[in-house]
Amino acid sequence: MGIRSLFGSLRGKIIGKNLKIVFPEGSDERVLRAATRLKFEGLIEPIILGEPQVIRETLDMIGFADLNYIIINPEEYDGFDEMKAAFLEIRKDKVTPEEADELLHDVNYFGVMLVKMGLANGMVSGAMHSTAATVRPALQIIKTKPGVSRTSGVFLMSRETTEQRLVFADCAINVDPNAQQLAEIAVNTADTAKIFNLDPKVAMLSFSTKGSAKAPQVEKVQEALQLAKEARPDLAIDGELQFDAAFVPGTAALKAPGSDVAGQANVFIFPDLQSGNIGYKIAQRLGMFEAIGPILQGLNQPVNDLSRGSSAEDIYKLAIITATQAIDDDE
Repeated sequence: MGIRSLFGSLRGKIIGKNLKIVFPEGSDERVLRAATRLKFEGLIEPIILGEPQVIRETLDMIGFADLNYIIINPEEYDGFDEMKAAFLEIRKDKVTPEEADELLHDVNYFGVMLVKMGLANGMVSGAMHSTAATVRPALQIIKTKPGVSRTSGVFLMSRETTEQRLVFADCAINVDPNAQQLAEIAVNTADTAKIFNLDPKVAMLSFSTKGSAKAPQVEKVQEALQLAKEARPDLAIDGELQFDAAFVPGTAALKAPGSDVAGQANVFIFPDLQSGNIGYKIAQRLGMFEAIGPILQGLNQPVNDLSRGSSAEDIYKLAIITATQAIDDDE
């Protein structure tokens, strides 16, 4: 299934469900182009944050001013006192009322609170903000799912010419995860892969294959593999594997004979953020893969982070994924 077919399938899941996704960066034209397209196609109901007059002027400029949008200015929100009380309850003994006032005038904190209070199903931000500015309020307010110690960032890698779809993690959040954290990332990423209609075959990547090298970094991956297998014995997962052994059938036959994952992996777990971030960008720039994400996983409700270089098309696609995550979380 190519990327067009994939997103056709995802659109079919969310259309007509009246899912509300918050876009905190309403002053950004790319965000508004994506939000208007999503509303026009009946896929989601965007909640756009910002100064209404500025937003409506941009909407008029791009030719979509006639649709009835939900636009909220956090500075003039009627439900601010209720939101502040809820925030203070969540952050009990960690922030003062004065600090809460200041934080909730930050569009990302405000947007995450809309999700937490059930007024929205998810949030997409990061076109104008750093990853930390998007993720921090999500971790403080929405928090991670039971049994998950931290969130992680996944990229869907797709190449239309070959109809290849791969999932890479963690490429965005955890700098140097320990074995337990790496196992969690592997299990969570396998579940995320299913959103994209993949039957996950998970490769735990290393510079070693099946003990070909000895080092503490290799031992970490080996331990993570065992922990992941114990947590999810049903999962097709193997390691430690070099990328060629994980991806190329001929190399897999030589380096990891008998493996049910080597040579056919579609989910790749990198041992640390350096390798994950470098790896996805090499695939994107040299391999001509489209990199969609980062898609955050492990949160109780979906909040996703854009690259500041995102196009309107990137934002559109990540919003569809966010809405799909919201449906899956409810099921």
